[in-house]
Amino acid sequence: MKKIPVLLFLLACVAFSCKNRTAPAEDASRGYIVKTGDEAPDFQIQYLDGSTERLSNYRGKVVMLQFTASWCGVCRKEMPSIERDIWQKHKENLDFALIAVDYKEPADTVQEFAESIRVTYPLTLDESGGKFHLYAAQGAGVTRNIIINRDGKIAFLTRLYDPAEFAEMVRVIDELLAQPSDDENSR
Repeated sequence: MKKIPVLLFLLACVAFSCKNRTAPAEDASRGYIVKTGDEAPDFQIQYLDGSTERLSNYRGKVVMLQFTASWCGVCRKEMPSIERDIWQKHKENLDFALIAVDYKEPADTVQEFAESIRVTYPLTLDESGGKFHLYAAQGAGVTRNIIINRDGKIAFLTRLYDPAEFAEMVRVIDELLAQPSDDENSR
């Protein structure tokens, strides 16, 4: 007799999960306050070496923003794939930029994190969390990637690490980079 309520509960959970599954970039429950097609909110990037630059200075490039943190297990799982499948593939491409934004941690922690996870792409600082919250709601979790096209518009959003979604993100980056830049069109 006690097995029936548990079974009904499990079936209800599965039904709720399936019913509420939508396309990743359009799922507001993922904690985003931006959506594909929006202009990417601008902010000042603060690199570990102390240099700064505005995200808008990368207009004309395909940009991948990765929001991460050293305490995030899913981030640690995803970052080697980003290093191998995206950064190593495109790091020499002048039309591509990968910027990891570390959520609410000081520079020494971020530096140790980069060394421990063995990524070579740049990790930057967001000690107050303000940059993250230009894209995600208060209380939303990290492990997010935002792909920005050459016009500064959001082209793709991810949440957590799902191999199929990651593969789709890689495809989107490759596709955006295959499109000619304005510089190439003017020749």
